[in-house]
Amino acid sequence: MQPFVPSDQNLKEFSLRAVLIGLVMAVVLGSANAYLGLKAGMTIAATYPAAVIGMALIKLMKGTILEENMARTVGSIGESVAAGAIFTIPAFVISGIWPKFFTAGNYVTSSLIMFGGGVLGIMFVALLRRVMVEDAELPYPESVAAAEIHKAGARGGSGTTFLFGAMGIGAVIQALVQVQLFATAWEHFAKFKVATITLVQGWKAKVMGGLLLSSPGISPAYMGVGYIIGPKLGALNFSGGVIAWGLLVPMVTYFMAPSILPENAPEGDWIALSVSVWKYIVRPIAIGGMLMGAGFTLFKMRKSLGTGLTRSVSDVKKAAAGEHVVDRINKDLPFTYVLVGIGFAAAVTFVVTWQIFQVSMLVSLVAALVMVILGFFFAAISGYLVGIMGSSNNPISGLTLTALVVTALVMVLLGVKGKEGVAAVLGVAAIVCVSAAVAGEMLQDLKAGHILGGTPWRMEMGDLFGVALAAAVLFVPLMVLHEGDIKAQASKRIGELQAQQVQTVTAPDGATYTLEQVQALPADQKKAALSLDAGFGSKQIAAPQAGLMALLSRGIVEGKMAWPLIIAGMLMGLAFILMQVRSPMLVSVGMYLPLETTFAIFLGGLIKGIVEMLSARRGLNDAQKVRVENNGVLLAAGLIAGEALVGLLFASFAFFEVKYQLTRFIWGAGNAPGAFWISLLILLGIGVYLVKVPLANAGEADEPAPPSANF
Repeated sequence: MQPFVPSDQNLKEFSLRAVLIGLVMAVVLGSANAYLGLKAGMTIAATYPAAVIGMALIKLMKGTILEENMARTVGSIGESVAAGAIFTIPAFVISGIWPKFFTAGNYVTSSLIMFGGGVLGIMFVALLRRVMVEDAELPYPESVAAAEIHKAGARGGSGTTFLFGAMGIGAVIQALVQVQLFATAWEHFAKFKVATITLVQGWKAKVMGGLLLSSPGISPAYMGVGYIIGPKLGALNFSGGVIAWGLLVPMVTYFMAPSILPENAPEGDWIALSVSVWKYIVRPIAIGGMLMGAGFTLFKMRKSLGTGLTRSVSDVKKAAAGEHVVDRINKDLPFTYVLVGIGFAAAVTFVVTWQIFQVSMLVSLVAALVMVILGFFFAAISGYLVGIMGSSNNPISGLTLTALVVTALVMVLLGVKGKEGVAAVLGVAAIVCVSAAVAGEMLQDLKAGHILGGTPWRMEMGDLFGVALAAAVLFVPLMVLHEGDIKAQASKRIGELQAQQVQTVTAPDGATYTLEQVQALPADQKKAALSLDAGFGSKQIAAPQAGLMALLSRGIVEGKMAWPLIIAGMLMGLAFILMQVRSPMLVSVGMYLPLETTFAIFLGGLIKGIVEMLSARRGLNDAQKVRVENNGVLLAAGLIAGEALVGLLFASFAFFEVKYQLTRFIWGAGNAPGAFWISLLILLGIGVYLVKVPLANAGEADEPAPPSANF
């Protein structure tokens, strides 16, 4: 295939402006995906929005299409580093390895993990690129779409209006949420009638309970995610929420409540009991389902995985043979550089496990060896899967889970126990996870670059800069979200206690504090003193994949697995598989998330279904349907990015304890009477926006079809 820019033509490519624009997008899109992944358990591919934004900015500067390609390549890599980080780094907190998240040592450890994993992924890609990118059997659907977007831009097309407009709307709505103009959700506990049921042999049991009802969360980001994944996957995710909150929580509460609460307990106590049942009983069941779902996903892909492994070994042999290519569009990083990069990643693993996690030198050497082997295989597998179905559908969490289990078993065989062993397992799994995510995204970008005529070694160098910056910066949004949420929840709780004229609190360790003393405590101590459900693993920041990693690592290394609940969840996952549920993993993730989150995602998917139905009813041709699809994806991506960035901004305010109560003179609080009616109007407005704008810009029937953004 002839590239868009021939190999004998040298356009400006690795320019300062292209790299800088890419680096800014890497941080912004990476941070947005970190926000989304921690809250909703999902990330979206950054290739498409990075292509649109990079193209718009480079065009303003009269740049070349290869500079656009460079900016997109560097810009999208931040999302893959973020995906790897959010699946693993919060697990150090959830598992108890890091009681305090914000420390200099934790920052260095996290940055080393992200950078080491990113470098490893890029080095392996440099070995695998030629065969995998040039393989006609690998369609790389998202790469083709991204390349066509750049080509369309060269002919005068643009989608920036939709993207930036939606970003503004998402940002405004999230800002209004943060200043408490309206409530983000509505909750009500519907009590069942107290009854006595007769069991065998005259045994009787008093039962009572109810159903916790919830509205969808007023979130442009969640609705945007639902729109992108579509009605079927959105419904699957919501079905998990229905199983958790409509079946398991009420059923457990029905039998548990009589021994915990009086019949006339206030609604707040019933809500607190329901949330506790969900967190400590239903969530472990969901984790068992995720385990089974991840295993089944890898089983379904066994042929593809085997093919990927076979090809990767063959590619390494070719690279080691020193095939020298002078053609610009086929030049990768030199093989010696690749070996140095792999050695660097191995050294990072060794230093982190030996010096930071304090395991023996022998175990650290084994951990480094395991990391390199698993990293290579999973990078190859990740790239192969991306080539088939795009990075949006890449099962990174399943690959990371496999790496974690293998590493944990190796650690147990070596006699490693305790927190040190758990930390070493999580560290290796984190590096492998980042490596696989980066490798998949990088191969996707290299394929787009191959179509456009980009130079591989320059793109690989650009991604090294992107990985370095993302690794140095992404700890900050994680920290801000985690500790910002703790401080926000603490401030709310202290306000409630002051209203109740409570002067002191007693922490679980027996220490007594005045409210003024609690306000002065660090975030982790505030959380303990007030017994808050806040930060990583809480209702606000669920971090489902990290919760799974934390439970598994501790369960295998320390033998603290909640096996009855885990096995129940695995059997539930098996039932989903036998019923031929499309994505058992997605259903289990829905069980792990708050109901308002899955409900909002479902609404977004429903809106996408309405758009598809109206497109068919209006008789739009294929070209018009593609245009509607593209417009909708850009709007959804913009809503996600806008909310995420403003959410991070206000999380920063909470982190630095900046006071901003701006609307109390209007409503009194976001939960005031009438506030939720505004929420419903906002929700309706988002829905109308996502329906009307794409359809209104379907174009004329005789216009040529644009490149599809349907990934």
